Parts: sequence; structure tokens; C-alpha cells
Amino acid sequence: MSVNATTDANVCLATIDFLEYQGLARILHHCLIRYPEQKLIQDLKECDIAGSWPEFGLREQNRAGRQLLGGYLQQMTLNAMGEMDAATLIELKLDYGQLFFGPGEPNAVPQGSVYLSEEQLFNDRSTMALIDFYRANGIELQMDFPQPIDHIGLFFAVLDQSFGRLAAEPNNQSLARMIQVLLQLHLLPWAFRCFELAHQYAATDFYRGLALLGYDFLQQLQQDFQILPIATRLYR
Repeated sequence: MSVNATTDANVCLATIDFLEYQGLARILHHCLIRYPEQKLIQDLKECDIAGSWPEFGLREQNRAGRQLLGGYLQQMTLNAMGEMDAATLIELKLDYGQLFFGPGEPNAVPQGSVYLSEEQLFNDRSTMALIDFYRANGIELQMDFPQPIDHIGLFFAVLDQSFGRLAAEPNNQSLARMIQVLLQLHLLPWAFRCFELAHQYAATDFYRGLALLGYDFLQQLQQDFQILPIATRLYR
């Protein structure tokens, strides 16, 4: 179904807990946008994020993702002050770096234009189209440091804000349509591949599990909003 067919999608969206979706998007944003910090990992462990993550359609990615992430956090011990040991944090930072940041070419580049550009360039035409889309929809991003706007972690920041608004404005059809277009044209065409590569190259079960849960969440959003990503060639 195309993004123009909104009637059935609106019926489907009426059953969604968008505050829950906002929380999931926020977790993915914080986990993907920067190197892991001790407080974030400890908070995920203490709140049993894998146990509380929704099962959605009971897809295999969901089951395996919760198992990997939950197992990693469960075996992670904290000291008397409630802190994880330095070696574990370093392990996670190294894994994040080789997946999403560098040095060198990251194995799961988090910027969409690298997947959509034949030359695999940053800030290519797809990035410019995203900037125009955000401008047309009044979306402004607050970033801690300069980076391409099509970073997958920033997409989840926009979804975080949008789901929060949709929870307060459930009949806001223009907002629902904006999310549909964002997913169909700008995120889903390449983000599944990013998560596939993250799962393939991750050295820790933390990022293996996170990649699977991110992939499954996008599948659920695709189903909820009754859309298909545009057909496009990927260059990695």
C-alpha cells in the first residue's frame, strides 16, 4: 500500500501506544547517536530493557534481539557503587566505534546517503532532500556536535518527538502522514541494511541485540503505517 492510502493506516494507528513507541525511539536514539556511556548502560540494565521491550509480531529478530541484549546486560556485573567495570565499557566503546564511527571506515555506516549514493558520499542528494523535507515540515534538530543530518540516530530523535506529539494529538493526520513519508522516502529504503551490517559485524551481544531490535521496530512501523519503502538501489 502506498503512503497515499491513509484510511486503513489511521485505523491501525488508533490501537498504538505512541508513548511506548516514543520510549523505544528514544532508547535507539541514545544508543546509536554516540559512544556508550556508563549511566546509559546501567539504566538499561536496571530497567530490564530487554524484558520490557514489546514482542510486537513475535518475529525472529525480536526474539533473538531481546535474548542477546538481555543476556548481555544480565551477565554484566556492577560494583558496590552500582558501576560497570572499566573493561566492559571499553569493550562497548570499541564495538560502537568500529560499527558506527571509526577510525577508518565504519562497518555499519549510520548515514543514509552512503547507502543511497553511487559514489557512497556523505551529504549527497538524499541528504539534501531530507533537509528540504525537514524544513517544509518545521522540524529542527538539536545536535551536540556537527554531523550529517541523515544519521540513523537522528532519525530516531525525530521519531521520538513525533510519537510524543501523536500521543497527545491522536487525530493529527498531517503529523501521521509526515511520519509515513519520513519512513517511506527517507529512512526505510536504507536503514534495514544498516542494521543488517551492525548485526553482522558487532563484536558484542549488546550491539547484536540492539541491531535486531532496531530492525524489528522498523518492520513494525512499516506494518503500522501501512507503507512500503520506495524501491531503490543500495550501494553497500
